[in-house]
Amino acid sequence: MRMWKLFVIVGTALAANAAAQESPTLRKIKETGVITLGFRDKSIPFSYLDQQQRPIGYSMDLCYRVVESLKTRLKLPGLEVMLRPVTAANRVSFVVNDIIDMECGSTSNTINRQKEVAFSVTTYVAASSLVSKKANNIQSLQDLKGRTAVSTAGTTTMKALTEINRTQNLGMHLLAGKDHPDAFLLVETDRAVAFVMDDVLLHGLAASSSNPANYVIVNADLRVEPYGIILRKNDPEFKKIVDEAIVEVFKSGEIQQIYRKWFQAPIAPNKISLQLPMSNALRNAIASPTDSGDPAAYR
Repeated sequence: MRMWKLFVIVGTALAANAAAQESPTLRKIKETGVITLGFRDKSIPFSYLDQQQRPIGYSMDLCYRVVESLKTRLKLPGLEVMLRPVTAANRVSFVVNDIIDMECGSTSNTINRQKEVAFSVTTYVAASSLVSKKANNIQSLQDLKGRTAVSTAGTTTMKALTEINRTQNLGMHLLAGKDHPDAFLLVETDRAVAFVMDDVLLHGLAASSSNPANYVIVNADLRVEPYGIILRKNDPEFKKIVDEAIVEVFKSGEIQQIYRKWFQAPIAPNKISLQLPMSNALRNAIASPTDSGDPAAYR
């Protein structure tokens, strides 16, 4: 009888411990049979809408690889994918408030953001740059002194640009675009002389413009931006599955094919290639996966 009671007590304790460690995200997915992906509608080539208004892109492809892994691991072949648009301003809060399970866009992994959410292993490494019309003859941030520049609201680039404007006394008039195309439009219409943002996003916008030859993109040397998929904080079991799925794409070499598809081949909507070779920083992150939010880890 005493031995039986001991088994009951131990069994109860183990069950309680397992329940305490169960992933809230996995539990939600199992109970509903649905995983909700957040996507950006204009973040070329990571996450944007095609001509049929379907979200496509580099980050979407990686998120769908995670979904396929979940179908196998959870034995849910009919797992449904719900797609929900997010913006630079609400993407973090949508994960925190359980509105989406993963954000598949172009979000920089920063130490400050890690206080609210977790990130997958790094999927891309961007560098800050600026785009302007060739006629403006802008070669560096210093050339923006006393002039009007724009960045996208809610981004780490806007924060860094505001700080450097203050500390270096550049006297720039800074505008905030509601999204990347809105910010680029201010340069197109000469309401700003330059748009400061991650290099790859600027290449996508310039290539998709009515006259790509009008623009020049130069290094702004603000910071390195590692991108990752946003996940809920304090859910290590779900993060482990996400990371393992992405690392498998890295190890198998499939990442090379996915990269060429979005950065070195013609893409929708205008069938223009960004012609961006993979950077050494990204090659290193693929060879030695990391979820570090410290830019120094990628230099």
